[in-house]
Amino acid sequence: MGAGRQGVVRIAPLPPARHEEDDGGVLRRWGWFAALAPLGAASLLYVVVARGFLAGAAADPSLGWPLLGILPLFAFSMWLLTVSTARSALFLAWAATAMAIGSAFETFRLTNPDVIGEPWYPFFNLVELTASTVASAAFVSTFATFPTGIPERRWQRISVGLFWVPVVVVPLSLLVVPHVLTVQVHAEQGEGIPNPFALPALAWASPIVSWIVYSWPAVFLALAVLISRAFFGDPEVQARTRLMAWLTFAIFVSYSLTLFLPDNVLLNAVVLVILTAVPLVAIHGILRYGAFDVAAADRARSVTRSSNVLITVLYGIAAVAPAVLLVDRMTPLGIAFLTAIVAVALLPVRGWLQRWIHRVVFGDRDRQLAMLSELGAELERSADPGDLLTHLATAVADGLGATWVRIRLATSDAALADSPAGVAGDVVGDAVEGADLVHAEEFLGRIDVGPRHRGEYSEAERTLLRTVAGQAAASVANVRLTARLAQQLAELTASRERLVAAQDDERRRLERDLHDGIQQDIVAQIAGLRLARNRLERGQLSAAELTELQDLARQTLTDLRELAHGIHPPVLSDNGLVAAIESGAARYPIPLMVHADARVRAERYPVEVETTAYYVVREALANTAKHAHATRASVALARSNGHLRVSISDDGCGVGPNASSTASATSGGLANIRDRVAALRGTVRISAAEPSGTGTTVDVDLPVGAEGAR
Repeated sequence: MGAGRQGVVRIAPLPPARHEEDDGGVLRRWGWFAALAPLGAASLLYVVVARGFLAGAAADPSLGWPLLGILPLFAFSMWLLTVSTARSALFLAWAATAMAIGSAFETFRLTNPDVIGEPWYPFFNLVELTASTVASAAFVSTFATFPTGIPERRWQRISVGLFWVPVVVVPLSLLVVPHVLTVQVHAEQGEGIPNPFALPALAWASPIVSWIVYSWPAVFLALAVLISRAFFGDPEVQARTRLMAWLTFAIFVSYSLTLFLPDNVLLNAVVLVILTAVPLVAIHGILRYGAFDVAAADRARSVTRSSNVLITVLYGIAAVAPAVLLVDRMTPLGIAFLTAIVAVALLPVRGWLQRWIHRVVFGDRDRQLAMLSELGAELERSADPGDLLTHLATAVADGLGATWVRIRLATSDAALADSPAGVAGDVVGDAVEGADLVHAEEFLGRIDVGPRHRGEYSEAERTLLRTVAGQAAASVANVRLTARLAQQLAELTASRERLVAAQDDERRRLERDLHDGIQQDIVAQIAGLRLARNRLERGQLSAAELTELQDLARQTLTDLRELAHGIHPPVLSDNGLVAAIESGAARYPIPLMVHADARVRAERYPVEVETTAYYVVREALANTAKHAHATRASVALARSNGHLRVSISDDGCGVGPNASSTASATSGGLANIRDRVAALRGTVRISAAEPSGTGTTVDVDLPVGAEGAR
């Protein structure tokens, strides 16, 4: 398919993982660059100088194909060779360099028409034909094996080797074809030039050699490979090669038309436009699918750099093109002045294109920075979690151009809540991106983001989302901490009020017990003593009456001791916590077992710990006796890691499914237990004693400090 205008195409989309380069791979990559870049650059420089400034009036001075067709592709392929070791990148570099060399030989022939009559011209033409054939083979290899240069199936890999058969056959044309076999776009010119090196005995093979050299078998075989991959391959391969396939068909059709139709300016322009699209398709492939094995982390940077290379090349071409086209009609001063005017006029266009590419790849940075600034101010102002998360969702949706954003907070078991705490837009479908809200290794929630209004999220936008999530997580944690502290303060205030009320109730109970019980007994005893004195004066007092008074006094003493025991049993102060609990076991209405090892029995704890633990056990056992309908109960005490753990269990009817709400009641025995324990910074947990839900276990954990402290 060769010649100064020969077929051309570039890379498309796909995301294979980049392989780690060894030293040999780096050397090969830069070795090819060192070999190809000078050859191509020198060839293009010669073409521009010879055609633009030195061409005679009879020569074809057209620079459209070299500048618009070859130069952008060559610049892109050389840049690609510096960042990728993919075989497809090497194919593209070979193709662009061969096109540049072929164009240089074509330029020399056009500007020096007498060279055709020289005896060495067949060898000169052989170099131009070889360059054209290499370009064709490299291009069809690029198209058929896009994006890595290695197709999936064995027959496809064998076909790639066959693409290069025309390059091997080219030297045979010097011995087989009786006329000079020029590149195909100039084939008619070659038919009139005899080939003195051709062997008549091999003339029969001339049509076969010509057909192979012009690469048509390779072209059809490449189309078969590309069609099998783009339309009948795996779904993933189809998605990544489809755009390249359509571009290849467009190049094939347009190039074929230039060969078989009369020269047409519009058709030539279409070919140039299609070829100029090749680097654009390649850039699209790098950004979206990681074509040429460009890693995900490098795609945005690679696309930006490659786009800047193409924009700079096109800017330079556009700046000098008017002067080159008018070189024979203007003075040198006029050419310089025209070039300067065009360059200055195109500067805003170049800047706009670069900013547009940057915005497409990295997103609208101005909008994103504004989002971060507004978000920071909003985070400082918001004190309510609901307001904070709603503003956060709106800011993320505006900054990323998302159709919807949903923020859900974590529950106590680290699962995401079903109901979102903040929403922007209508949530439809599944999230395409997301970022966790994590602060100090605590999972607080997640930001889910729906599809963009246009296109897909870039890596920079994903990074921005993670940055916003990290910034918001600290504020969410602070707001939640503030709310938690406010709740704890309210609970502490209520607990203190309940303790004061409980103390007042206890004082009133003592007053009532003293007034209604012991006080009445003492009054009765005083009256009995007065009566005994009177009877003694009359000589009527008997020993039985004194004995009765003595029994009443003993009963009063017993009642006083019981009352004192209820306030603070002496055994608790004298013998410790376990002894105090066991002393009341005999009076408990159902069987009660107390479990404690020798160390716990022997150790004395701080007074406030022993008092709290004793009254917690008494209160829990009282609740069991009144409400549980239990047949037995037990109390277990253990010490571990600076904590005293007390567990009160029974086999009663249980606390039901709302144990946690019962534990947080604002009145009653369980509230008293919680208040007493909270005053010592302890914890209370109430649960079912059996898996079936029957029975109740009250677990109390009290900090006691170092062992032996009192």
